[in-house]
Amino acid sequence: MMSPALMLLASLTLIQDAQPAELTIERLYASPGLNGPVATATRFSPDGGLITFLQGKEEDASVQDLWAIDVDGGEPFLLVDSRVLAPEERALSEAEIQLRERARISGSGIVTYDWDARGEALLFPLDGDVFYYELETGEARRLMETEAAETDSRISPSGRYVGFVREQNLFVQDLESGETRAITSDGGGTLTYATAEFVAQEEMDRSTGYWFSSDDRYVAFTAVDESPVPASYRVDIAGDGATVTEQRYPYAGEANVGIRLFIEHIETGQRVEADLGEDSDIYLARANWGVDGRLYIQRQNRAQSVLDLIAVDPETGDAVDILTERDPAWVNLTNDLTFLDDGSFLWTSERTGFRHIYHYAADGGLIDQVTSGEWQINAIEGVDQDAGRVYFSGWMTDPRQRQLYSVSYVQSGEAPTRITSGAGWWSGISMSAGAQTFLGSYSDPQTPTNTALYDASGQRLRWIEENALDAEHPYFPYLDNHIVPERGTITAADGTELHYIMYLPAGFDPDRQYPAIINVYGGPGVGRRTRMSWGSLEDQLFAQNGYIYFKLDNRGTPDRGHAFETALHRAMGGVEVEDQLAGLAFLRSLDYVADDRIGIWGWSYGGYMSLMTTLQAPGEFAAAVSGAPVTDWALYDTHYTERYMGTPQNNPDGYMQSSVFGHLDGWETPILIMHGMADDNVVFENSTRLFSLLQENDLPFEMMTYPGQRHGIRGEMRGRHRTRTILDFFDRHLQPAD
Repeated sequence: MMSPALMLLASLTLIQDAQPAELTIERLYASPGLNGPVATATRFSPDGGLITFLQGKEEDASVQDLWAIDVDGGEPFLLVDSRVLAPEERALSEAEIQLRERARISGSGIVTYDWDARGEALLFPLDGDVFYYELETGEARRLMETEAAETDSRISPSGRYVGFVREQNLFVQDLESGETRAITSDGGGTLTYATAEFVAQEEMDRSTGYWFSSDDRYVAFTAVDESPVPASYRVDIAGDGATVTEQRYPYAGEANVGIRLFIEHIETGQRVEADLGEDSDIYLARANWGVDGRLYIQRQNRAQSVLDLIAVDPETGDAVDILTERDPAWVNLTNDLTFLDDGSFLWTSERTGFRHIYHYAADGGLIDQVTSGEWQINAIEGVDQDAGRVYFSGWMTDPRQRQLYSVSYVQSGEAPTRITSGAGWWSGISMSAGAQTFLGSYSDPQTPTNTALYDASGQRLRWIEENALDAEHPYFPYLDNHIVPERGTITAADGTELHYIMYLPAGFDPDRQYPAIINVYGGPGVGRRTRMSWGSLEDQLFAQNGYIYFKLDNRGTPDRGHAFETALHRAMGGVEVEDQLAGLAFLRSLDYVADDRIGIWGWSYGGYMSLMTTLQAPGEFAAAVSGAPVTDWALYDTHYTERYMGTPQNNPDGYMQSSVFGHLDGWETPILIMHGMADDNVVFENSTRLFSLLQENDLPFEMMTYPGQRHGIRGEMRGRHRTRTILDFFDRHLQPAD
């Protein structure tokens, strides 16, 4: 029989075992990931019978494999194990590194893939090569055995060719004969074919520079001449030394690349140049083949106040104008152009102040405005042409949610029907051909992301990845400490309603006072920080370490209508700062907030905002962390900066007021500045110029730099280091010892 002492010890052990686990930085970055198994890049096979997706390995979530599941039933199964094909991946080429950095791809293994139109094979890059996987045999073969790296590989629509870029030239491989042919051969130096230029990748959401026609007769491709852009030299400092990298970075107000567009008949080699108009200082924003066999180009002027849709004849290169969008501030780009079988097309526009759907005839004549109202469409997701219905994601009643809706485009004035359910955030929507079913991922503040197959009415047909928060889930031991954020609104100076979320600390006691941290992004073009989603577990970490953690969507952020976003036009660092300071005043009004212990931090635009808020409100914050900040918009790229600010030449006062350097007389707050030393997006010079000026003026600051890292800090150990550095800094300044 067990002695009383042993029985007591056993009871205490059971009690201890029942205590919820402490969320630590180490566990936050370890595998398996605490968010659970998440399916990404979900797609239907061309015949609709199979669903494929990417998923990280349980032992290392950063390494992804290709999975599949039958639509009609059964469990998910591993289709391609990336480590079997490439036990030790070769180092990525610089071109591939840049493509992944622009696409915000941080993992390894199989990070993207492409179906052929017949549903017989898949294509994916891995180990510096291109693999072709045949479903019938279950075998994957390398298509190219070369030392040179291939990028942007994909299968042509009919499945006959694989296109890829190698050493700045475009190639196609005939899958039947195995013959590889160079479409171009003179690429090199400052001339690159079929590759999206820097600003197209980073700012325009265009990651490619070539497009096969639907019948595989033609391939359209860009010729990008970087010679007009002055060469600048970026010192990439790594842990084992430094390299000098020549980068033709198009700084705001300076020259852009020259861009031309060619269309080649693949079999005959006959080539024509597309007529892009007389103005050469333009952006080629989009290219799509239409059902009529023409190539449709979306062309922006340099100021981005005009967007033209033009149709190009592939035989002659001649172009005709279809429609034009104009806006006194800027025209946002989308991927919503959708061609219908009768030659007409669907298009979205913010011309009324909110993005809505329009139906146009093939010649550009307006047939109907399909949707209207003071609510926002995010994207066209699919079309059921038999029923005359278009499916779109967006919000109608609450901008913090994202739902799927449908509406008739043939019956004028019909109210949209909501398809999805739940007060949360839907993402990754992929509709089957004919829009009879869709794949969708859902999360809310109490539900980690799950993915399922649904019919067109929103009825769930089967799970792809349920990701249930049961006892087997990686986050289950931490669930009792999970904090659901509070939500509310405050009012901006002009009366605009602003949304916030606030995580109260673990064990919250309203009779105590707590330090607070404002986490900020604040810039245009990036989704809402207050969305009703599962959120980042890093937010939980701060709250569980005793902080009130606060996020506010200021004017200038997207998804609230065009006027809300364009409030910062030609004056960055103005209304955004004003609104974040209104958030600070709100926090100070709360009895349980220690108003002398409030900090702020953010990364990228958020790093800029951390600096600008503290400089324009000296002494109001107890501490700030600024990660990878823009310090002067003249140091950032053309397409992003000029969209919002104009150029330094036509808006000198705006650039001066928006620069951190113009506000250094307000430097009082203890600030930690962090930056990757090989950042080719917000170049490291942004921070080094600030370091130098602060030192010249004997102004104190702290810094943490990351050798070899770009705009994002990659890897488990570095991620842990970054987060611990931030938390330790705030602990020192906001959590004084009792």
